[in-house]
Parts: sequence; C-alpha cells; structure tokens
Amino acid sequence: MLSIRGLRKSYGNHPALTGVDLEVRPGEIVGLLGPNGAGKTTLASIVAGLVRPDDGTVLVGGIDAVRHPHRVSPLIGFAAQTTGVYEVLTVQENLTFFGELAGIRGIKLRQRITDVVAALLLEELSSRRCQQLSGGEKRRVHMAIALMARPKLLLLDEPTVGADIATRTALLDVIKQLVGEGTAVLYSTHYLPEIESLDAFILLLDHGSVIARGPVDQLVARHGMAALELSFDGPIPEIQLDGYPVVRDGELIRIVTPEPAIAAAHILEVLGPEALHLRSLDVIHPSLDSVFLALTGHRYDANQEERRVSAS
Repeated sequence: MLSIRGLRKSYGNHPALTGVDLEVRPGEIVGLLGPNGAGKTTLASIVAGLVRPDDGTVLVGGIDAVRHPHRVSPLIGFAAQTTGVYEVLTVQENLTFFGELAGIRGIKLRQRITDVVAALLLEELSSRRCQQLSGGEKRRVHMAIALMARPKLLLLDEPTVGADIATRTALLDVIKQLVGEGTAVLYSTHYLPEIESLDAFILLLDHGSVIARGPVDQLVARHGMAALELSFDGPIPEIQLDGYPVVRDGELIRIVTPEPAIAAAHILEVLGPEALHLRSLDVIHPSLDSVFLALTGHRYDANQEERRVSAS
C-alpha cells in the first residue's frame, strides 16, 4: 500500500532524511521509532503531501504521491502530532465538516459518523464544542476525523501523546480493528509498549537514516541486552568494576551485563559509603527499549516527547 524508495529531505544544511526505504502492506502496522529529530514527522508529512521531498519516490496504492498528491489523498488518513479540530464546533459538526470535505454525503456520512463515534467512545461528547473537551477527548476526535474516509493507509504521528488511559486503549483497539480489515498503518510513537502490543514491524530511524528494521522479537534477539542504570544524588563517583563495562551517560552510570542481579550486589559492595548517595538502581531487561539503547546509546524517552508537545 505504501512503497518508499531513496527518500531524502534537508532543511537548509540539516539533513532530515538520508535515503529511507520503507514498505507497508495492507493489514500491516509499521512502527516508526527514533529520537526527536530522527525524521519521523518529516517522513509522515511527505507521505501525506504536506512536505515535498528533495529526492526519492513515494507510491501510495501504486500512485506517485509526490507527482499526484490529489489522487492519493482520498486513500490516506493522517492524524498529526498537533490536534487538528475546530474548537468552536461540536464533535458532530467537526466530523460532518471533515466527512463532507472527504466527499461523503447523506446516509453514508451519517453512518460513518455513527461508526467512528462508537469506536472512539465519543457518544456522550458528540454535542459538545471541542473547546470544552479535555486533551484526551480532543485526541479521540482528532483520530475520528482521520478515520472518516475509511483510509487504505493510516498515518499516525504520536497519536497518544498526552492521552489518558481510556483514550489510549480506545485508539489502540481501533487500530487493531482497522488492521484486521486490511488497512495499512504507519505508526510513529515514543511509547514502546504500544508498538509491542500492536505486534508491529519496526523501522528505527536515527539522524534521518534507517539503523534497524524487523519484527520486535527478531530485533530483541539480535540487539537486546540486559543492563543496570545507576543515578546518584550529587557527583557520580569514580568506580572500577573488573569485568563490567561502565558507560557514563549524562547523570547516569550504565553497566551492561547478562546477569544484572549478580552485578547489582557486586556494585553495591564496591560503592561502599558512596551507596548512600545512590538515588536509583534500574534493571534493564532485553526488550525494545534495550534495542534502542544498544543501537543509539540512549534510552527511549517518552516523557521527553510529552514535554515537547506540551510546550508547543
């Protein structure tokens, strides 16, 4: 449904994408992961026709999306990071407006509104103006708008950031249903458990390039690792641990080891009095988070994205 080859985009002297290849088949979820600035939003925006690439091809349903954006737009539903609803309109009015914009009319429009309202738990909110809704409720309306045209390709850019548990659960349930019906989904998120629960194929971006791709279990088997992370109140002590590689990452000490429990006991003994300044000791088990850590040198920080979106 989506085929990308050699996609490149720069903003001035800053390369955002440096030759990305990507395939998303009908009924498949591809999880697009990467730190802030990796190129995830740029990639989704190019597919949606909002940004023009410098080079490369983007085919949606076999149609060149760069040369013929108006032909592919009916095939695409796009829920961007920024919540796109008309605040002064009610939920019902927003869905009607965007449904008509997608060319849906009459009985079909009314039925489609009924379907998305039920799927995203909006029944009790449909007559309320969007300016009266919470952030999570607006997220659900935002997602409902993207689903009005029953898209063949759904682009989701941080769809659950700032969302409450009920909203996140409703969104994930809808995505699973759509995939079961044959929709292709490109899903960008900072919440790794979501990607794992959706059983997505992973594409990991860093500095605009693909650094890993594959199913979650294969990536964890290939790159996952166990480690300990220690943080301290005050300066990080200088410690020597024979047989354990010690990596300093900002305010943290990270020790990679296949047996973190045994290592933790040894480290506490070596720290001696310095252990009194230990603020936390976290065990990292092989997981998608540890894959990200192994390939980029940093943990995947969902809270950072929450703060960034809240500030924007």
